[in-house]
Amino acid sequence: SSHPFRPLMCFTLMFCVVSVTNVPPPHSTIRPGSPVPMNTNNPGVRKAARFGVYRYNNSSNDLFLFKESQIKKAMVQIVRGLKYMLHVEIKRTVCEKRNHFSLDSCHFQRKKSLQQMLRCYFEVWITPWTHKVHIPVAHCH
Repeated sequence: SSHPFRPLMCFTLMFCVVSVTNVPPPHSTIRPGSPVPMNTNNPGVRKAARFGVYRYNNSSNDLFLFKESQIKKAMVQIVRGLKYMLHVEIKRTVCEKRNHFSLDSCHFQRKKSLQQMLRCYFEVWITPWTHKVHIPVAHCH
């Protein structure tokens, strides 16, 4: 009587993963899945991209903060939580690092000489039940 497709696996409202497997019986262990494509507008994807940007900003020597301008591609894998694999474009904002702004209120640079765009690959691993975020990979160029 169980439906063959379970369209969403949700850990919380923020973390939903498209899944085409049966709901496993209670005694079975869920095996980690392979990465699946995600909509780049998904709230969980956007949150993960922001974590990647925080990580970049913390390690950069730039005077200004960068912010995500476009999420180009997103994959997610269920592996002891959610592992996001993201291709993101980030741009320099007008906010200086030393002033610690909320990125939401930071606008992108309008001055041509200060504009800069980087392409990044982030891996962001979120375990919702422990509220832990681990970012093993953050490459920008």
